[in-house]
Amino acid sequence: MNLPPGGASWHSDPKAFNEIDILRRVTPGEPAVLPAPAAQSPGRPMAADVSIEILDLRHFAAPVLRPVLEAESALWRERLHWDYRASSRLLMQYIDSHMLPGYAALESGQVTGYAFCVYEDSKAVIGDLFAMPGLNPEEPAEGAVEPAYEVEETLLRHLLETLVNSPQVDRIESQLLLHPTGSHAGLFREAGFRLYHRLFMVQQLGGYWNRPHPALPAHLELRSWRDEDLNAASRLISEAYRGHPDSLINDQYHSAHGSLRFLHNIVRYSGCGTFSSMASHVVVDRASRELVAVVLGSRVSPESGHITQLCVHPAFRRQGMARLLLLSAAAQFVRQGVSEISLTVTEANREAIELYTAEGYECRHRFDAAVWQRYPGA
Repeated sequence: MNLPPGGASWHSDPKAFNEIDILRRVTPGEPAVLPAPAAQSPGRPMAADVSIEILDLRHFAAPVLRPVLEAESALWRERLHWDYRASSRLLMQYIDSHMLPGYAALESGQVTGYAFCVYEDSKAVIGDLFAMPGLNPEEPAEGAVEPAYEVEETLLRHLLETLVNSPQVDRIESQLLLHPTGSHAGLFREAGFRLYHRLFMVQQLGGYWNRPHPALPAHLELRSWRDEDLNAASRLISEAYRGHPDSLINDQYHSAHGSLRFLHNIVRYSGCGTFSSMASHVVVDRASRELVAVVLGSRVSPESGHITQLCVHPAFRRQGMARLLLLSAAAQFVRQGVSEISLTVTEANREAIELYTAEGYECRHRFDAAVWQRYPGA
């Protein structure tokens, strides 16, 4: 699951899949048997040789990937406390449609890993990368790279070569939230990507019923999210992220149109868990009726909520609105029985990290965002 800043995951508007341009095809029945990946950490020997076949993901029906998706779901639950099963079910639907571009890894005739991407105009987004432990019963030698890591490196290398060498692709984005920072950094850098370190932060919600909320100035109004807020929120997001580090990671923030696609992912298509209108709030300027701040939240498991978006218009910052919105979302999550909230933030956004830390968030996990541009500076 690939999370842009704010949390939207890999599955875009489902209608976009009808417009996918498959940029490179693997001939059916002709597996690509790849050598072990070239990029590896110095001093880390490879595991015992394993023949890995790399095939077009569209050759497969969903049931053969079920064991892989079940193993991945277990890791999401263990590492991030997220319920990945709904995403797995949706992914299986796309796999069964034979329209999802990507690759599957086979070992001894069984699928042990996969990687895929989605296309949006001239941009590709790497949606996911995962491999479960291999079928070789022998334990790898001490200090050797785990077989699953080898499979992931092979899949990723193949996918990056496909995308970078596709003239129709001018930009590639990746946020592999499940993978700890540095996991595949060598391959990304080798392919010309720029990496951005990101934090997955978590706040425990004990004692949040009676937390005091800061007061808003009289000309501002706090209220719950409404469906008709989508267009106004898209304008706010594009303004709030102008020149922001996160706009380097997710180019949807560059325009109101792109921000609207981002919001549709979250609000209408469950792009990151199940959207919670109760936990989502906006601050409105009473005079102009424009939104000046927004927080959006989703349920990612019965016990966990996630802040998918938090932003304040530049002209209205330093008035306590971000803190107010965080507290408002937390109070509503508590009422829903949620015991913890998570969010993601770019390491370069020190001011936001200071706010989250002051509010009780702690870093549980670090991961990387990676961006490639065919024409740097475009």
